[in-house]
Amino acid sequence: MTAAPVVKTCADLKSQPDEFRIACEKLVISHAVNELYGAQVFDEPAIQLAPTPYAKWLTCRVAMEEYGHHVRFKELGEEMGVPADKMTPKEKRPLSIFEFPLKTWEEFCVIKLLADLAEILQVEDLAHCTFLPLRNLARMTMPEERFHAQFGKDFCGELVKTPEGKARVQAAIDIYFPMLPAFFGRAGSKNNEVYRKWGIKKRSNEEMLADFLVRAREVTEGLGLRLPEVPAAA
Repeated sequence: MTAAPVVKTCADLKSQPDEFRIACEKLVISHAVNELYGAQVFDEPAIQLAPTPYAKWLTCRVAMEEYGHHVRFKELGEEMGVPADKMTPKEKRPLSIFEFPLKTWEEFCVIKLLADLAEILQVEDLAHCTFLPLRNLARMTMPEERFHAQFGKDFCGELVKTPEGKARVQAAIDIYFPMLPAFFGRAGSKNNEVYRKWGIKKRSNEEMLADFLVRAREVTEGLGLRLPEVPAAA
């Protein structure tokens, strides 16, 4: 592995090897696109689905923060020299986990419980990135991602107090959870190999997926629910 440089500014990034620079750009573009698309197809529509004013208030906060993540990553990308139009879902296809057709409040709560837990793992890795502007942005984003996952846990915890609510939450998990391993990318990913080579990420896709499955099982079983069986690797 190459001894990874610590790059302090976007200006410094421009003088780094192309492989390092392009790898950073790929990650920033991906986050900008997926934060925007997720807010559009999940978080904003969920405000209508939320059952109480309190739930709507917190869902508004989640949507605001997810849009805010897009804005922050887009601003970083522009500072890095990435054209703004490259950081939209029209230019880059969003992740497959956003293809789920959200219809119910229970589904949204499960998405926050599990998909945002998956995002926490990604942000944890970037919080030690050798490109300091991306590291700092990840650390700024982390408390909000933790709030979103806690939001899902808290509201799922309320829903499972009745047999009917528990059944609806379990049904949502059974449908949505099998989509999540793909969030971590393919085993043996060349992109991930480059990220680790330059210290942009610390762990392989396989390691992150294995960690996610442990954490997801723990939080789900803690609510008296279960995860469906899925392949351990994409």
